[in-house]
Amino acid sequence: MKTYDAVILGGGIIGLSCAYYLTLKNKKVALIEKNQIGDGSSGACDDMILLQSKKPGKNLELAIESLNLYKGLSKDLDYDIGFHSRGGMILIDNEDHMSFMENYVRQQKNYGLNIELIDKKDVKKHHPHVKDGIIASTHGTEDSQVYPLYVMRAFLSKALKAGMDVYKKTYATELKKKSSYWVVKLENDLELETENIINATGAWCAEIGELTGIDIPITSKKGQIIITESIPQLGKENIWSADYIISKLNPELVNYSERYKELGIGLSCSQASSGNYLIGSTREKGNYNKGTDTEVIEILVNQAVDFFPIFKNVHIIRTFAGFRPACEDGKPIISEVKGHEGYYIASGHEGDGIAMAPITGKLISQMICREKTTIDVDELSFERFN
Repeated sequence: MKTYDAVILGGGIIGLSCAYYLTLKNKKVALIEKNQIGDGSSGACDDMILLQSKKPGKNLELAIESLNLYKGLSKDLDYDIGFHSRGGMILIDNEDHMSFMENYVRQQKNYGLNIELIDKKDVKKHHPHVKDGIIASTHGTEDSQVYPLYVMRAFLSKALKAGMDVYKKTYATELKKKSSYWVVKLENDLELETENIINATGAWCAEIGELTGIDIPITSKKGQIIITESIPQLGKENIWSADYIISKLNPELVNYSERYKELGIGLSCSQASSGNYLIGSTREKGNYNKGTDTEVIEILVNQAVDFFPIFKNVHIIRTFAGFRPACEDGKPIISEVKGHEGYYIASGHEGDGIAMAPITGKLISQMICREKTTIDVDELSFERFN
């Protein structure tokens, strides 16, 4: 039986971040991944570190702290993770959304974000190809992006060099607490002994929780995304529709059909460093089907062409879907579980797993090492559901 300071369940960007920050503390770590590294949500997502999508509060605090870590990660990891700041704009094309967005921008400015509301004439200066029906837009300078596969590769490389063991194509079938340590039995009958377990399995977090009788209120919100061919930049900033933000924060304001509401439709549009545009997206609650479907892809295409008619001349090269691990109250769980000492949950980030990965790994490592955490984590405790 091999012995570890921590066994991490889940080889996505959250699990890898936890591994990296724990190995910085000289902890002996094992990472368990059912398939391949990054095979789940982390390999089927966009690339955004988006601050504008978060109301002032704990989620925005997490995103800001994570962004600050990202700024130095290429140097710390000795690897170019594709980090750059292009800024972002939320396009408003419905008068009914103006008062909500005005108040929203006011709250974020008061919180310290560099964000403003600009009129339709200035919108055209930033995005000359946008449709004429835009009323106004937010404009923020701090929204950034990374290449998730590079981030995962860099975390993995550093952790492996520090002595981490990786077990792929296997999964935990039993988690048993024995005195002050845990025994993790894998599907291939290998057993690992550890002081700490970290459940970083994303949308499958609740399923793993069942192994120890922990009811974890996390489910999937499926997101479907289109990838275009590589094209010249249409505008400097990445963009979202107000519907994308409002459907997440105040869905009753979205004047969509029931089918659109069920799908959680909202435009997101970011350009990768390769020149390809990633266009989405949906929020399909409880959906674990990884396939994409023509109905939804057609809706996303029509939505993109509505906002940017020039997309009529651009080819789609592929589509994919991923699963956002959504917690019932909209905040992640980054916490030890009371009554199951040594069992930690790092999940529930919904569409912000990429954005919040560094701070999540750092907080988990601080908790395990019994250090003062970078930020107050009481709101992120699993105990809030009890």
